[in-house]
Amino acid sequence: MQLCVDALVKHYKDASRAGTIRAVDGVSFSLAAGETLAVVGESGCGKSTIARMLVGLVRPSSGSIYVGNRDLVTANASELREMRRMIQLVFQDPYSSLNPRRRVEFIVAEPLLIHSSQSSVRRHRERTELLLEQVGLSKRHLDRFPRELSGGQRQRVAIARALALDPQIIVLDEPVSALDVSIQAQVMNLLKDLQRERGLSYLFISHDLGVVRYIADRVAVMFAGRIVECGESDAVFFRPEHPYTDLLLSAVPRPVPGRTRVALSKSDADDPDASEQLRGCRFRARCVRPTTRCDVDDPALRDWGGGRQRTACHHPTVWPKPKGPDGET
Repeated sequence: MQLCVDALVKHYKDASRAGTIRAVDGVSFSLAAGETLAVVGESGCGKSTIARMLVGLVRPSSGSIYVGNRDLVTANASELREMRRMIQLVFQDPYSSLNPRRRVEFIVAEPLLIHSSQSSVRRHRERTELLLEQVGLSKRHLDRFPRELSGGQRQRVAIARALALDPQIIVLDEPVSALDVSIQAQVMNLLKDLQRERGLSYLFISHDLGVVRYIADRVAVMFAGRIVECGESDAVFFRPEHPYTDLLLSAVPRPVPGRTRVALSKSDADDPDASEQLRGCRFRARCVRPTTRCDVDDPALRDWGGGRQRTACHHPTVWPKPKGPDGET
């Protein structure tokens, strides 16, 4: 595995309540070479906090983040500097993530200036031109400022910057949510092409299930700081076992064929309060089938027999096993 996250935790002190906000509370997952794992969930569930911990912008309260065979959490300064070459982040808003006072040439070359021992301006310019070409831009964009680019062009610049150090893993935090639909498709196709050409692994964070279904090999569904369902993309989309996953899919504007769309109620749209509900299942207040066990026993992720996904629920939806070519289950 290129990336292995084990029991990752990030808690914040809540001064207004004299309590603790459990932004991420025991998350574990792995990412293989050339794979795309999508992390989905509503606002406040901990998706972006995970992204920032993976690239070292936020320090975990506990847990491990293995990139290759090295733990990013316990790495010293020199080891962390080297590991940051292996994993890069593309932010949601391409305009705010680019320095408005710098031209594109400097923005893309900056990681090279920081991490490379080669100080040749000519070498950096040649490398920058090549990176822009790979993301669908040309050298005429080198002298432009971010304000002179469209939203799609800015995000291409951000992707080129992330590729500058030849990383193995790219964390994509809502990379197309700020773009028009037609531009979203172009950027998504670019990401798939780059993954195929470079063998990249993607951790793709999004709330847009239509985009996730297009790009993801596996999907992890988060609620209140924890993963409640994780498995192959087709299994999660067409045979969801957790009631929260079913709720998310029912609210998709472009629903899965055969699924009735359900609008989220006001209570459904509220951000989960990760500082409360320390006992039992965190989804029980919104669940359609809670029992007394859900009030006291926190469910762990487990395979309920299908072999294609794991679910943290005491009463998951049980689907019949798919039939094989010979008609047997």
